[in-house]
Amino acid sequence: MGRITVDEQRCKGCGLCINVCPKKILKLSEDKLNDKGYSFMVCFNMDECIGCAGCAMMCPDIAIEVER
Repeated sequence: MGRITVDEQRCKGCGLCINVCPKKILKLSEDKLNDKGYSFMVCFNMDECIGCAGCAMMCPDIAIEVER
C-alpha cells in the first residue's frame, strides 16, 4: 500500500495531517522532540496506510513524503 516518511526536523507538530488521515494512523510523538522542541508526527500503523497522500498535501512545512 503506502509508506509515509516524515522529516522530523521540519515537522512542527501542527496536527493538520493527523486530522486529515482517513485511517487515523497518525499521531504526535509522545517521547521524542525534534531539535526545535516540537513533537513530530509518527505513523503508528504503517500497514494500514492506503497511500492517499492527504497528509502530505495538508502539511504546510512539506515535511511528509508518501510512496505508493
